Amino acid sequence: MNAVPGADVSVRIAWPADAGAIADLQLDGWYADALAARLTEHGLARDDLVEAVRRGLAQPPEARDRCLVALAGARVVGYAYTGPATDPDCDPAVDGEITELVVGGAETGHGHGSRLLQACADTLAADRFTRALHWLPTTDDATRAFLESAGWAPDGATRELADELSGRPLRQVRLHTALA
Repeated sequence: MNAVPGADVSVRIAWPADAGAIADLQLDGWYADALAARLTEHGLARDDLVEAVRRGLAQPPEARDRCLVALAGARVVGYAYTGPATDPDCDPAVDGEITELVVGGAETGHGHGSRLLQACADTLAADRFTRALHWLPTTDDATRAFLESAGWAPDGATRELADELSGRPLRQVRLHTALA
């Protein structure tokens, strides 16, 4: 989908066989503690998460729900989920959302995030969305700087979610960009 000539890196639509790698990235991501706690709370383990991811990849809730994976060779090093925006102030016919954008810690700085972000924009545009949105914690300066360097900007929307582990609110800001 978005290969670099002469390099063994690319982005493609995720396959159900990628579920284990995606689950492992989720378990290593910024919300790993909350995810692990939720799994434990429900008596679940990694294999249950892998199966849930696999089912979601095999049968997405809507035709425009996508998962993309960034690859280094055949190894999944990042992933992103895209689909219609679900915020009450959005129009799901024209507003698309990147709900997760993750690159494994050891893989940051190698261009995978940029390739993944561009593939998300291309996928959302191909699905006829005209605007892309992404929520991120207000404290995530690195991701915010990355998105802003790619032309994204805050659209004024903010929200608070409950942090399941600390009980403190998780404040988020919504960034957006126009899709060509």
